[in-house]
Amino acid sequence: MDETRKRPADEDNSNIEEKLIKKDLVPQGILLGYGNPLLDISVQGTAEYLEKYGLKSNDAILADDKHKPMYKEMIEIFKDSVEYVPGGATLNAIRVAQWLLQTPKATTFMGCIAKDEFGDILTKAAQSAGVDVKFQYTDKEPTGTCAVFCTDKDRSLVANLAAANCFTESHLDDANVWATVQRAKYIYFAGFPLTVCPPAMLRIAKYACDHNSVIAMNMSAPFLCSFFKDQMLQMLPYADYWFGNETEADEFAKANDLGTSDRKEIALKLANWEKINKKRSRVVVITQGPDPALVVVDGKVKEFPVTPITEEEIVDTNAAGDAFVGGFLAQLVQGKSVEECMRCAHHTANVILHRTGCSLPDKPTFS
Repeated sequence: MDETRKRPADEDNSNIEEKLIKKDLVPQGILLGYGNPLLDISVQGTAEYLEKYGLKSNDAILADDKHKPMYKEMIEIFKDSVEYVPGGATLNAIRVAQWLLQTPKATTFMGCIAKDEFGDILTKAAQSAGVDVKFQYTDKEPTGTCAVFCTDKDRSLVANLAAANCFTESHLDDANVWATVQRAKYIYFAGFPLTVCPPAMLRIAKYACDHNSVIAMNMSAPFLCSFFKDQMLQMLPYADYWFGNETEADEFAKANDLGTSDRKEIALKLANWEKINKKRSRVVVITQGPDPALVVVDGKVKEFPVTPITEEEIVDTNAAGDAFVGGFLAQLVQGKSVEECMRCAHHTANVILHRTGCSLPDKPTFS
């Protein structure tokens, strides 16, 4: 073989992206996500119940021993409102992107589950949505769950990672699994796997960087910005797109001594952080609830107002941030502008705010 010729798997992805844009194609496997697959157990709770377990509205934490009894208890206490929805931040975003793209297996997801009832529910739901799943299986823990308490349209998340916490880098040694990494031109991580298997994230990110694939990552929760600061800072140099909300941006600035509470300045500092792939500048997106999102593109901060919604229209806020990212990614993989990505992101978050959890209508209406 002539070694000067590039093999298809090693072709510079910028050339591939250009061809895809020209042909207006969305190939299978273009977007890959790795995260913690969880089955959301969603209830309409009460402030008193949150207080019982020391939980806060609009927060996301990992379960510890004191939370373990809560999962069975909440089903019994709030049985009239219990809903089971496939979840986990990364899988939510990937499912939303898949729904918008409408091309079977345009997206792929990997994570760890058990071969149990909840694992079957997750697998069937993801596959029926068109997502190609590459699960690692464990018999050490049951499939992970996330308690979702909705109170006054806010949500508090308590994740019991269980099987998701058993994901190992060795899963990437499977040739079929690694082929999905090689095929993907865009890769997305929520921040939560930083608590599970940073080596797998770094291995994927390094390969993607070497082959000019696009890496997008989300800070995902304030506690990750502080308690898992070192792991997050390992990933930041590989990120082409960096997402977060206002509380995460504030905590990142505090944890890393940025010396400012101005979110525009925080976004600019994130955009200018060390970056390994110099072929494109980093885009930073900071959402601020009902206030305009801040986006840094080529060193300049832009503001993007949210899609209007009244308080009465909001069903709950669970997964709205994940849907926002899913909408953004769905346009990004099609080569659309940041402006178009943001328009779809806000539109899709608005759709989810009108629904329970990360549930989706049959067909998308974005155009």
